Amino acid sequence: MQSEIGNKKTRLVILGGGESGVGAAILAKDLGMDVFLSDYGNIPEKYVKILDNENIAFEQGGHTPELILNATEIVKSPGIPPTAPIMQSIYNKGIPVISEIEFAGRYTDSKMVCITGSNGKTTTTMLTYHILHKAGIDVGLAGNVGRSLALQVAREPHKVYVIELSSFQLENMYQFKANIAVMLNITPDHLDRYDYKMQNYVNAKFRIIRNQTTADALIYWKDDPVISEQLHHIHTDARMLPFTDNSFEPFPGFEGAYLDTFGKIVFDTRKGEMEIPTQELSLKGKHNLYNSMAAGLSACLLNIRREDIRRALEDFEGVEHRLEYTATKRGAVYINDSKATNVNSCWYALESMP
Repeated sequence: MQSEIGNKKTRLVILGGGESGVGAAILAKDLGMDVFLSDYGNIPEKYVKILDNENIAFEQGGHTPELILNATEIVKSPGIPPTAPIMQSIYNKGIPVISEIEFAGRYTDSKMVCITGSNGKTTTTMLTYHILHKAGIDVGLAGNVGRSLALQVAREPHKVYVIELSSFQLENMYQFKANIAVMLNITPDHLDRYDYKMQNYVNAKFRIIRNQTTADALIYWKDDPVISEQLHHIHTDARMLPFTDNSFEPFPGFEGAYLDTFGKIVFDTRKGEMEIPTQELSLKGKHNLYNSMAAGLSACLLNIRREDIRRALEDFEGVEHRLEYTATKRGAVYINDSKATNVNSCWYALESMP
């Protein structure tokens, strides 16, 4: 398939030579586009080899404006801030800028389970993927974890993708749609990217529900004050499925997950109810209870069998560097939690310890 605008071949310029950028370059090449990749820094050797093998033109160690500002469209790495000089030149030229996720989403009809939050999104993404994979679903892992969505769409297509999305990735998504959007929590993070205005960060996170229809779903933490406040000011057509560990009396028509008085998680959807005792969950701690609720609800909406969901929630081994047991020395337990990148993430980790 060749992509054209009128009779002119699309020139797609990709900024950033990491996993997402190289994946986008390969998809663009397969679509017959005139593709060029530019990285201001040094591209890792493994990606240089891929670009060479694919005969994709690229540069590293700086940007050449003449090779970038003639683009039909730009795919930008999420790590590049909009204030970067090359981005200012691109905006001044009026060239559209999109994310790799937005680009890849144009060329697939697969179901998208998209997960965001200030804390817990990697664990929830990996857990959701684990449930679907164990259930025999043709599923891919993408976004901040796994492989590039664009590369998978081009060369390794799947029927379902589970995607971890940061606020940076959500910034340049416009037509992309999450069939299932998961909003875990919102606490202050990356505010230097958002003019130190919390509302700008919240707005970026809530881009995950763009374009959702009545056929889609939003799963969210009911007790997060920031999420609750924002939901009062926006409208979505998506089905709303909250989760909570507070005492809760489900009302007629309720869909979501909650903790009953016997210490069991109840997953309640249109397809019926499912219960699992919290002590049987492989992941411990209150924050992991929320992660398990969100992942379990996502699986329920995808019609995964209850026994498959229950078994996967019981045998998931966790994420590297996230509350990862390391050793016991002289009676002291050492736990690697180096994935904690903000104060709240560290607080959740400490809360889960006896």
